[in-house]
Amino acid sequence: MMDMLQFALGAAVVAAIWLARRRITDFPAQKPSDYADDYTVFDMKKHLDGAMVCEGVIFGPAGRVTSSFVADFNVTWDGDTACIEEHFVYDDNTTQDRTWTITLGETGHFTATAPDVKGTAKGRNVGATVQSKYTIRLPDDVGGHLLNTVDWMYLTGDGTIINRSQFRKFGVKMAELVATIRRKDAA
Repeated sequence: MMDMLQFALGAAVVAAIWLARRRITDFPAQKPSDYADDYTVFDMKKHLDGAMVCEGVIFGPAGRVTSSFVADFNVTWDGDTACIEEHFVYDDNTTQDRTWTITLGETGHFTATAPDVKGTAKGRNVGATVQSKYTIRLPDDVGGHLLNTVDWMYLTGDGTIINRSQFRKFGVKMAELVATIRRKDAA
């Protein structure tokens, strides 16, 4: 009986340490306010506009690359609302299309919708970063799972955007995406 109690207590301590480390030091621990003092300012209307190209890789749960892609983005603005049309071509020659509608709000906040996003994405633009959180539905051919997504975009000095996203289910990282986004004429 004492061994079981010690095991349970040990497991609880390990779980608490894992959760604390994740909340304090891991990717999800970033906050938009961490970037408020950046010298570079990510102006979504300026830096996400026109024809763009996105190139990236997707890592599976074991940390290995499972897929790569190239995507063409066409971004148009009408006032504070953007339409981002995305066309992805994956390394296995499959394609995927998505259209985002982004609406800018007060003090850097924004909302976004897309057909494969459950509900509304919520985001914040601070300093050289844009962060958004949403639940995405995977295509049926890969299970149709709902994954909680934390998406960060970081603006570099030359105008290239580095995109890093993590996809989780029940708190466990299922995939990670790392990509660059830049103007098509700069390619």
